[in-house]
Amino acid sequence: MKVTLNWLRDYVDVDLSAEDLSHRLTMAGLEVDAMERLGEGFDSVIVARLADVQKHPDADRLTVCKVETGSVTQQVVCGATNHKPGDFVALAQVGTVLPGNFKIKKSKIRGQESCGMLCSTSELGLTETSEGILILPPDLDLGKPVFQALGLKDIMYELGLTPNRPDCLSVVGVAREVSAMVDAPLQLPVPNIVEGQVKTADKTSVVIEDPELCPRYAARLIEKVTIGPSPDWLVQRLEAVGMRSINNVVDITNFVMMELGQPLHAFDFNLLRGRRIVVRRAQDGDKFTTLDGQVRTLMGVDLMICDGEGPVALAGVMGGQNSEVSDDTTDILLESAYFNPVTIRRTSKRLGLHTESSHRFERGADVDMVPLALDRAAALIAELAGGEVAQKQVDVYPAELVKRTVIITACHTSEVLGFEVDVADIKQKLSSIGIKCSLLVERRDGAINAEIPNFRPDLEREIDLIEEVARLIGYDRIPVTMPVSNLTCQRLPRHFMLQRQLRDRMVELGFAEIINYSFYGNASLDLLGVAETDARRQSVQILNPLNEEQSVMRTTLMPSLLETAARNLAYRCEDLALFELRPVFQACDASELPTERLRLAAFLCGRSEPQGWAQKDIDCDFFDIKGVVEQILQNLKITDVRWVMAHDEAYYHPGKSCAIYKGEQLIGTMGELHPEVAKAFDLNRTAMLFDLDAEVLMALSGGTVKFQPLSRYPDMQRDSAFLLDDSISAQQVFDTLNQVKLKDLESLVLFDVYRGEGVPAGKKSLAIRACYRALDRTLKDEQVQNIHGKLVRALEKELGAELR
Repeated sequence: MKVTLNWLRDYVDVDLSAEDLSHRLTMAGLEVDAMERLGEGFDSVIVARLADVQKHPDADRLTVCKVETGSVTQQVVCGATNHKPGDFVALAQVGTVLPGNFKIKKSKIRGQESCGMLCSTSELGLTETSEGILILPPDLDLGKPVFQALGLKDIMYELGLTPNRPDCLSVVGVAREVSAMVDAPLQLPVPNIVEGQVKTADKTSVVIEDPELCPRYAARLIEKVTIGPSPDWLVQRLEAVGMRSINNVVDITNFVMMELGQPLHAFDFNLLRGRRIVVRRAQDGDKFTTLDGQVRTLMGVDLMICDGEGPVALAGVMGGQNSEVSDDTTDILLESAYFNPVTIRRTSKRLGLHTESSHRFERGADVDMVPLALDRAAALIAELAGGEVAQKQVDVYPAELVKRTVIITACHTSEVLGFEVDVADIKQKLSSIGIKCSLLVERRDGAINAEIPNFRPDLEREIDLIEEVARLIGYDRIPVTMPVSNLTCQRLPRHFMLQRQLRDRMVELGFAEIINYSFYGNASLDLLGVAETDARRQSVQILNPLNEEQSVMRTTLMPSLLETAARNLAYRCEDLALFELRPVFQACDASELPTERLRLAAFLCGRSEPQGWAQKDIDCDFFDIKGVVEQILQNLKITDVRWVMAHDEAYYHPGKSCAIYKGEQLIGTMGELHPEVAKAFDLNRTAMLFDLDAEVLMALSGGTVKFQPLSRYPDMQRDSAFLLDDSISAQQVFDTLNQVKLKDLESLVLFDVYRGEGVPAGKKSLAIRACYRALDRTLKDEQVQNIHGKLVRALEKELGAELR
C-alpha cells in the first residue's frame, strides 16, 4: 500500500517529520518498507515566464524562447508547440538532472544557443505521457522551484501490510492510525452532491439472487457525463501511489478506492441490456471477456454482475468489455458493493486474476463504506465530468450485518502487557481508531464493552483488543522485562522411553531405521503368502487412496520392509541391515476404531562382517539374526525365552525359522526368508528377518538384575557328549538340565553338535560343557563328579539320552 504525506494531511493534521512518522507507523504495526521523497533533487527546475517566442530560423518545428526567471533572462530552444508569450513554464536550468539520468547542458541547437530546457509533466516524472510542455498557473512566483510552488514536494510511504489489516488499504485507513498516534481528529471527506430531477430507482433496478455472497449492492445513475482527461491534481495524486491515469471517470473510481478503500466500478449505462443489475452465480462453463481482453471460463462458484441478459462484470475482480466506459459514454451507472471475501479470493486465485479491487475485497472491505464511497465518487464525477447525478441511490441491503461486541478488561490487559494500564487509557486508545467503547460499571475488573466497526474484521477476541492497545501505546514504549517461569522436568512415559531404547539398541547393533507409508495394497499379502483366513487379511480400507498399491492400512510391516530392501539392493547396496519400528492396524467391528499395535521388524542380508583383508567373506545366517534378537531381549532384561520351530508364518524358510515365546506368550518370529517370497519381491539374496511384537516386548521388559558376588575359588569343568533322538531340540535338553537344582553349577554351554559316522541314523550327538564353582570353598573332584552325575541321570531319565 502506497500513501503520500500530503494526501494524509487532507484528513489529519500531521506535524511529524518524515522520519518520525515512518518510525511511528512501523511501531504501530504498519511497517514502512520504503520511503521516497517526491520532487527531491529538482530544486533547479524553477518557475519562469516566456517573454518572447520566435520561430527557429533554421528549423520549422523549433522555437526560440526568451525566458525570464525573475533575476535573469535566458534563451532556450523548445520543440513544443503549446506555448506562447506570457505563459508560465517549468525551466530546467543548466546542470539539472532529470529522471532517466538526463543532464541538462548548455548547447547550440541548429546554431541557436539554448541555456536550459522547458519541461513537460512526463519529463519531470509527474505523469507517464504528456502533450507539450507544462503550462503553470500565472500567479506563481518567478524563480521559485516548481515542485515547491505547486505543492508537489511530498513523501511517499510504501507500507508492508499484513493480510489481516484491510482497513489500512486506503489513505483514510492509514490517516485513522495516524490520528490515533498524534491525538488529532480524523476528518472524513463529506460528499456535496447536487442531485437532478431524475430518480435512480426510476431508471434502473438491482436484484441480489445470492445475499450470502453479496450482502449489499448500491448503485447511482449519472447522466450526461463527458469522458476526457483528468485534471493534473488527480493524475498526480494517482501516479504518486503507482496508478496510471486512464480517463476522468475511471480515475475517480480509482481515487475513491485509494482514498476510502472501497472498490467501485463504472458501467456504460446505455450498454446494459434491460437497464438493470442482477447479482447471481455464474453457470458452469460460461464464457466471459474481461476488460483485459481475456476470455474467462466460469464456474458455478463465481459471482457475476449481470444485466437483463447476461454477465457484465466479474464481481469484485474485474469488469467486462461489453459494458466498458469509453470516449462515447454519456450515462454511467456507478457500482459500490460488499462481496463475500472467500468467494472473491476463490475466483481470483482460480483465474489467476489479482487486481486492486480483488486485493481489498478478498481481505474484507467495509460494508458501511458502500454508500459513502458511492456518493463521494458521484460528487467528483459531477464536478470533473459535468454529469447530472440522479436522485438517491438504489441500495439493496437484505440483511444488515451485525457488528460484533467484545469485552476487554483493564485487569487482563495489564496482566498480558506486563505493566499497569487503566480503564481510561484503554477506552481512549480504542476510541481513537473508531471503536465505540462503553464502561461496564457493574463489573469491578475495569471491563469495557467494545463495539467492533465493520472495517476491522480482524478484531474477534479480547486478546485482539489487547494487542490494539499495545500497538497504539507503541511497542517501543512497553517496558522490557525478563519473563518469569517455573521449569519442571518431566520424564517421558515408560512406553515412549522403551520405544527409544529399542530404536537406540537397533542402531547400536548396526541397523539403519526406515520409515514407510502406513498403507499398502492387498496384493502385498498375496506376495507374502499370507493365508486367506489369516486375521491380517481384515484390513482397514482407505476411502480415497492415492492408488491401488496404497489402498489399505497395513497389518504387518513385512511387505514395506521387503520392498525397501529390494530398492536398495537394486542400487547395489548389497550389505543391508534395516529395521522399522512402527504401528500396524487391525480392523475391528464397524462400530469400533481399529486396534493399533507397535511392531519391530528387521531385514539382514550380505556379509556378516565388513569387507576387509582380515575379515572372512561369510554371509550372515540364521544365527546372526538370532544374535540380534538375543541382544534386544538382553537389553530389555527379558530372560527364559523359548525358541520353537513350529510357527504359522509362510514367508519364512520352513527349516530355518522359529517362533519366540516367553512362557506361553508369543513375542514374535524370526528366520530366513522363503526363497519363493524373496523371488516375488525381486530379492536376489538370501535374507534374514524377524518380526517382533513391540507391545509384548515392552510389557515383558524390566526384569530385575540380581547381583552375584564373584567367587575367589577356581572352577571345574566337565564335558559330556550325549546321544539323543534327532527330534529332541537343544532347548528341551537345557530345559531338562535347568530343572535340576544344583547349588554350585555356574553355567551350561552346548559346544558341539554331531551327526554322521559313528552316530546311528535318526540320532545326534550333543556335547555339553558344565562349569562348577563354589563361593566359599574349592570344590573337590569327587564332589563335582557327584553333581555332574545328577545332570547325566536327568537326561537319561527324561529324554532317553545315552552318555557316549
